[in-house]
Amino acid sequence: MSAYSKINTRAPGSIMLMGEHAVLFGEPALACALEHWLEVELTPLASQRVEIDSALARYRSDLSQLQPEPALSFVLAVIEAYRPYLKQGFRLQIRSGFSHTVGLGSSAAVTAAVTAALAEFCGTDTTPEALFEVALHAVHQAQNGRGSGTDLAASIYGGVVQYRVSPRTVERLNGLPPLALLYCGYKMKTPEVLALVESRAASQPSLYAGLYRLMGQTCEAGRRAVDSADWSQLGQLMNLYQGLMDALGVNDATLSEMIWRLRAQPGILGSKISGSGLGDCVLALGHMTETLPWESIPVSVAATGVEISHDTC
Repeated sequence: MSAYSKINTRAPGSIMLMGEHAVLFGEPALACALEHWLEVELTPLASQRVEIDSALARYRSDLSQLQPEPALSFVLAVIEAYRPYLKQGFRLQIRSGFSHTVGLGSSAAVTAAVTAALAEFCGTDTTPEALFEVALHAVHQAQNGRGSGTDLAASIYGGVVQYRVSPRTVERLNGLPPLALLYCGYKMKTPEVLALVESRAASQPSLYAGLYRLMGQTCEAGRRAVDSADWSQLGQLMNLYQGLMDALGVNDATLSEMIWRLRAQPGILGSKISGSGLGDCVLALGHMTETLPWESIPVSVAATGVEISHDTC
């Protein structure tokens, strides 16, 4: 039986600061953990049952043969990873403080929080490095090998991180930039945006490779700006990165209007699409002084990543 009567974990949502698209081609990316938290409560059971209660699905299965449930694919992939270490069943209660419909890294947050809960339950390594390895494997299992892991790195490590896929590196930076976020009201699924960009790149591969290199150089300069809390410089770099996103073809009229109206405000130092583009969110550096006709999502950078606490029997 477990030594704990209850294990509680929580992981922050996340957002891309810059590095979209280029991170998939070996370039660095910058991502932020956000003060929007997803919480998991694990209660041991005196049986081999696995029970999951969340807003997405209510799940019941036997640990020896987990039944598929697409709505919980990330959670079940984590459970599969820890199944060799599990001696008994458990109940997971998952509560999110933010909607999965807006791009705040909800899938990464639930993967991080469940990974931390099961690592603690099984008595395995709970260092950020170990949790990241298991969680990224689970993401790839759930998405047929897709997913850079950038949002996952932010959720596990907290603050602002620079992340690179290959060779895999995670560097936690010092600065915590002031941010504002607007949601345009619609989104295109990331795999569909990536497929569209890939089809366009096929006709001009060398030009697109050059764009990705420029994106990587911009991110590297952004890393230095965040580390030294040079927000004026970071704002200029965000605007530059937005120009490169536009060149990729992932901007549209609504996003462009949002970006320029944000930049017109005196408290905003820079703005750009956050995420793959063709919908979802626009991120701004600084403080909004004027209300705009799109949903404003209050955000601030979370200084900490995934957290673990527990009650002892």
